[in-house]
Amino acid sequence: MSTHVLNNDLLYQSFMLGAKNVINEKNHLNQINVFPVPDGDTGTNLASMMHSILNHAKKGETPKDTIQSIADAAIIGARGNSGIIFAEYIHGFSKEILNDVVDGETLAKTAEHATNSAYQAIAVPVEGTMITVMKAWSNALKNFVKASTNLVDLFSSAYQVAKEELEKTPEKLEVLKKNKVVDAGAKGFVSFIEGFEKALKGEQVDMVEQSIDMASSVHVDHLEDSQYRYCTEALIKGQNFDLDHLRKQLLPLGDSLVVAGTASVVRIHIHTNHPEVVFEHLDGIATIMEQKVDDMKKQFEAANHRKYKIALVTDSIADLPVSMIDQYQIHQIPINLHMNETNYYDKVTIQSSRFYKMMDSIEVYPTSSQPNVKALENFFSFLTTYYSEIIVLTVSEKMSGTYHAFMEATSKFTQKIKVINSKQNSGAEGLLVLKAAELIALDLPFDDVVKQLEDLTAKTKILVSVKTLKYMVRSGRVSKVTGVIGKLLNLKPVVSIDEEGQGIIFAKGLSLSSSNQKIRQHIEKVHQTYGIERYAIVHANAKDRADDYEAVYTKLLGMKPSYVMDISTVVAMSAGIGTVAIAYIRKDQS
Repeated sequence: MSTHVLNNDLLYQSFMLGAKNVINEKNHLNQINVFPVPDGDTGTNLASMMHSILNHAKKGETPKDTIQSIADAAIIGARGNSGIIFAEYIHGFSKEILNDVVDGETLAKTAEHATNSAYQAIAVPVEGTMITVMKAWSNALKNFVKASTNLVDLFSSAYQVAKEELEKTPEKLEVLKKNKVVDAGAKGFVSFIEGFEKALKGEQVDMVEQSIDMASSVHVDHLEDSQYRYCTEALIKGQNFDLDHLRKQLLPLGDSLVVAGTASVVRIHIHTNHPEVVFEHLDGIATIMEQKVDDMKKQFEAANHRKYKIALVTDSIADLPVSMIDQYQIHQIPINLHMNETNYYDKVTIQSSRFYKMMDSIEVYPTSSQPNVKALENFFSFLTTYYSEIIVLTVSEKMSGTYHAFMEATSKFTQKIKVINSKQNSGAEGLLVLKAAELIALDLPFDDVVKQLEDLTAKTKILVSVKTLKYMVRSGRVSKVTGVIGKLLNLKPVVSIDEEGQGIIFAKGLSLSSSNQKIRQHIEKVHQTYGIERYAIVHANAKDRADDYEAVYTKLLGMKPSYVMDISTVVAMSAGIGTVAIAYIRKDQS
């Protein structure tokens, strides 16, 4: 084939086939991912960007229009360290496409500019990674362009150099050499070039779901103590961003910093222990359009040290201590909190402590929403690389669209996945998640765990003592009329959840002491009739009340609570400061 130039059609087709080729390598790239953190998600992140290109990039009137559309789609879909570097590479590529056709010399010059853009986006570039192979490929194009008679020959010659450079990456990076693998991001770039070359040759790339061979996965012993926990990303919009200045501002907050984009739209990637601090900083200088925070400790464990054959997933409304979540390798997906025109992730990019300080001064009261389905699909794309069985336990279907979001996202996968509506929230949901974790730890069969959890939802309950109705009024949980009447009567209601998972007023107290008494009477009756297997106490910035509850119910039930903790930001938004609750799982009737 004697292709001498990339016309508009061929340019578009080449990027589409390159994207498909990378997606086909997703599982393999995950399994060899050891740098910068062995969290096993490089393939998932690159595939996310490539899916964005396939789904959103449009063939324009000219090559410049086409490549700009591809670059925009890449930045929007970019995820992870390698994904954002690759997106910036494509963005740099787009700046040099000016003519109606692209010849060999233009391609070589464009690749050089794209490589420089990728290097500049990284606060501390590391050789032996994707950028090293990008540079080798760019240099090869420049060296071979004069001797090549057509683009296929030029591409083939440069592609061989890129493959050779990929094989050398372990010589440049000790962690690759130690684990006997090439760099996953660099491998992804080479796969893209391979697909691009196939388009030039008139070949096709079929989308094929790659089988998972766990025996071929790299197993890393441990994370370094110096490594940060959260892979944190943001897409921000504004005006006249100085990308170098942004890098200098963010660098003290973590490492693996990549800042890519334009003066008005920027994609940021950083590894940090405090995502909430990163977003508090960004909130002051830009409009935050998207957020993503991955728990690299959980990803590392899934890829290298799975304790159990079944993965357990829940949402952030399940109030369960971090220590227990970590102990049982539970994956907790944050609910979205919309506040001050910014979307936050419950328990991740905003903590209850910061929210409490803002609650009474916010003019437009925050709202919450279920996790984004596309983000959930990306998460399960990663998780199904390592697990063939997954149980998801969600907040009550009647209270949130979270259950349906999980159902929609998991329907795309062929693995054995069960999404269970807990018909609970907060501490009650947390107790069910803890019970699920214990059943999984006993190595019970998947179907047995599911059946027991579905039976337990009816034996689980939460009773919430609300200090004031004003937060429930502001959040829309009760009407303003009810709020006014409640204030006049000084009502201190006890809120609970019925058998269908709907929030209800369980009892009406005229004081906190009377609502506390009504809760105690109920707990005492359940304890005498059935027995209580376990209980938990949760609160909204009301540690003194929680301590009192702990003392009362430890004496009454003859055992300490499974845990006592502050509730999620989303639950606090409705319940309000000063709230305390007791959740329990009862035994079978004795």
